[in-house]
Amino acid sequence: MNDARGLAERMGESAAKFLTSLDEERRATAQYAFPEPAERTRWFYTPNPRNGLPLRDMTRRQVRLALQLITLGVSRTGYALMTTIMGLEPLLDAVEAWAMPEWSRDPTRYHLTVFGDPGTRSGWGWRFEGHHVSLNFTIVDGRLIAPTPSFFGANPADTPLGAQAFLRPLAAVEDLARELARGLSPEQRASAMLAPAAPPDLMTANRPQLRDGAVTIPAAIIQGQVSSAEAMERATREQYHSGYTPSHEAALTYTFEPKGLAASALSSGQRDILMQLIREYIGRMPDEVAELELAQLQAEGIDGVYFVWAGSLERHQGHYYRVQGSRFLLEYDNTQNDANHIHSVWRDAANDFGTDLLAQHYALAHI
Repeated sequence: MNDARGLAERMGESAAKFLTSLDEERRATAQYAFPEPAERTRWFYTPNPRNGLPLRDMTRRQVRLALQLITLGVSRTGYALMTTIMGLEPLLDAVEAWAMPEWSRDPTRYHLTVFGDPGTRSGWGWRFEGHHVSLNFTIVDGRLIAPTPSFFGANPADTPLGAQAFLRPLAAVEDLARELARGLSPEQRASAMLAPAAPPDLMTANRPQLRDGAVTIPAAIIQGQVSSAEAMERATREQYHSGYTPSHEAALTYTFEPKGLAASALSSGQRDILMQLIREYIGRMPDEVAELELAQLQAEGIDGVYFVWAGSLERHQGHYYRVQGSRFLLEYDNTQNDANHIHSVWRDAANDFGTDLLAQHYALAHI
């Protein structure tokens, strides 16, 4: 991303102001070295213990300074989604009859982490993360070179608020994709629908980089709940449920070569729905970033974008999809908790956490 310098500068100023507000102990918790790949590229959307400074350990002033930085990493819509998702945690705790550990369903256990010294030309970054939210930014030479991975989830995904109203924070990314899938012709469905059952989670999971041949990682493994090869094998076996089989997983395996139905095979109306869906993901990002993402997509054209669907076309039944371009991937699943639990992510095939552009930067620095 060669533009949005003003946004990167504002992020640097805001992050520096936040760090300055911290005492020595809090700052040691909140700040890591840059690039520090082992920590910086370690991300979760599950309720794992995390590094960084949680909101619950900040003063009210520090929380407001943290939120001022976070609002620079999302659009107004993205901020509304994020805070609504965070607000679901007490509801989820009640739905689960308070059966999970205290720390795992806590709206104040969202962590802000700063990597390096904000504003330095050599590079810095920041992360805001907790259950079902993960925002990651990398800035080098005053440029925002990577705003990914960018993850939003919701559990419950659909909550009644009375006879006529429902709370559905991620309704658009569910409904638009289903509308597109339902509107496909039999021939188009044969290309797009790779499996009759949906996977239990994202195929790419929380890997630091997209990997050719990626398959699902059981939640128990992501959350560190298995400690032996036998337990790992058992967790892997247990993910094959509700008709989901190893053959389905093989069909849905993420590959750098896109699978599914190409946008070039869609009608103009179907392409419009696909673009609306992509815009929903891009629209979570800051306006400056969203404009660049859209400009790049429009320059490349949509013909080379592919759509994959798995599972049911009915609401409240397990389903999965992904939309894959030459550079970006958006991936979604809704299978857990009786298909009332959404995961959705925007990723960059080559440059999550700025990996590709950071390598170029350091290579040029040593010429």
